[in-house]
Amino acid sequence: MHQDEFVQLTGLDNAPVYWDRRYTKNLEKLSKPEYTVAVEKDVPIILRDGCKIFCDVYHPAEIEKAPALIAWSAYSKGMQAMRHGSLPGKSNYFDHSLEAGDMDFYVKRGYTFIIPDPRGIGKSEGEFLGVYNPQEQLDCYDTVEWAGTQCQWSNGKVALHGYSYFGIIQPLVAALQPPHLKCIMPLSYTDDYYQHGHYGGVGNTYMNMYWELCPSNNPASWTLHEEGEEATKKRIEEVQKDPDIAINTFFSKIFSVWPPKYHTFYLDYLLHPNEDKYWKDRSMKYKYDKLTVPAYFKCGWAPTGRWSAPVFNAMNSPDTKAYKRCGVMEGYNGMELPYRFMDAECLRWYDHWLKDVDTGITEEPPMKMNILGRGYCYEHEYPLARTQWKKLFLHTFHQLRWECPAEGNLPPDSFTHRPPHITTEVETLVYRTDRFSMPTRFTGPIELHLWASIDAPDANIIVKLWQITAGGTKMPVCRPGMLKMSYPLDPEKSQIGRPVHDYSHREPITPGEIREYVIEVNPIGMVFGPGTSIELEIKAMDNFEAQKDAWEAKMSHLGPIPSCNTINYKIYRDKDHPSYLLMPYIPYTPQENWLQPICDDDVVIGGSGKGATH
Repeated sequence: MHQDEFVQLTGLDNAPVYWDRRYTKNLEKLSKPEYTVAVEKDVPIILRDGCKIFCDVYHPAEIEKAPALIAWSAYSKGMQAMRHGSLPGKSNYFDHSLEAGDMDFYVKRGYTFIIPDPRGIGKSEGEFLGVYNPQEQLDCYDTVEWAGTQCQWSNGKVALHGYSYFGIIQPLVAALQPPHLKCIMPLSYTDDYYQHGHYGGVGNTYMNMYWELCPSNNPASWTLHEEGEEATKKRIEEVQKDPDIAINTFFSKIFSVWPPKYHTFYLDYLLHPNEDKYWKDRSMKYKYDKLTVPAYFKCGWAPTGRWSAPVFNAMNSPDTKAYKRCGVMEGYNGMELPYRFMDAECLRWYDHWLKDVDTGITEEPPMKMNILGRGYCYEHEYPLARTQWKKLFLHTFHQLRWECPAEGNLPPDSFTHRPPHITTEVETLVYRTDRFSMPTRFTGPIELHLWASIDAPDANIIVKLWQITAGGTKMPVCRPGMLKMSYPLDPEKSQIGRPVHDYSHREPITPGEIREYVIEVNPIGMVFGPGTSIELEIKAMDNFEAQKDAWEAKMSHLGPIPSCNTINYKIYRDKDHPSYLLMPYIPYTPQENWLQPICDDDVVIGGSGKGATH
């Protein structure tokens, strides 16, 4: 099939790079752009407790009823329809809350598209109690059932749709099992909300951004709502005893308002530094046994977010009995909003479950991955059964080598963390491999085994991996690994490449004690080409050079909350204390695993079968 034939047959602009000719069926039955878009603004929905929220409904003007897609978040329904071109992250107008998707794409193809404002957002009544809270999950359940039974533009078949916030909420709502929900497709997803914000137990200012993303007319603290005034005040007093928190004037503003109204979500975040019920109620990993509708979990190999590990957790969970599949689809070029990259795949998924069109999507192998530097392939399990776990050992002279150090009792490397209220400098230790001589594929989880000592009772470790190109350019490989060192490892729950720590409590470190720390580094799927190398960076805080001399938005970009004390780190890497990166080396990939393009004139990127390193 040629591209022009494909376009005429499907109504799509071109053949998606992630479709395979062996598994696509009934393309002529795929929903075509045959309708015009009608819009109903501020349609009321009455929730079970009488609270009134409002939604915007986009529907095909030429048909009375259609399957309904609900895009739910606290980001404001009105701005989701704004269009000023597809914006990359580097644009000053890039807004991460523009994530509901391209409603016109789906409505023109015969879907009703519903975007609500949750309670306390926009014009909707009630209190906004923070993202993904249990009340919000119930409210979204009620909205699904409203769409299934009362919405005049819906035929009763409902799915959830959207990216990031719009994706994370989907399984949580599906776990409540609303009767009219037929499937979900979270396009970016996390199943462990504590790790999403406290990665490795390290507090992070990442979630500070929700204050500007969620236009609440009535913000309220979930902690105050659930635990009451006395308990909340006690939590505020306790958290301010943490010197790393107490020194930050941005945080003090949040604590100074009573009753809590300023940045209430981040207040709750700070009041729960350990994993407790607050986080578990918002984490799907505790609810997989309640998921009963088909789910397509999608993510990218993101260098700035912990997105891929949760998708693989969802696929590996033995508790989920419903049909599930996943795609690790994008590369490192970043995304553009409004988000359109997955429209064709979403259409194929929704047509299958909501319109009874056999698109062949359930016949594909369960995992589809974009291997950076090579192309798309299918896999049947994770980690891959053919993985050969290779150790990259830290050596003297800042080397990373495949062989273990031959000598023991060597002096350690060291660096000193100095807090950001006395310097802008960030000391690091860097280790680098020799250049690869042939294409080398790594796909799967990574962990760092690090022998270290500190001269304090607690500290943060931050680990970054970089690809150094043949020309010397430094490219991020995956999101940094992090660990607050006082959280104990749980060996019984840990798996190879996937260490698990107990984040319910801390065990202070004995200063000067040499211990082995196991740190999760996010999964990768990448081919390192000839002339490239891997670089490991170890430090105690992040340094954002782009905003070092600017005064705006410091908290949103600070990242891991740094220690307010000067701390010396010693890193050991000898025969007695072998520190190493555990890498998921893939020695070959069967030819049939690689995707075969839909159209004869599509470009095929690289590739060979068994015996090839990529």
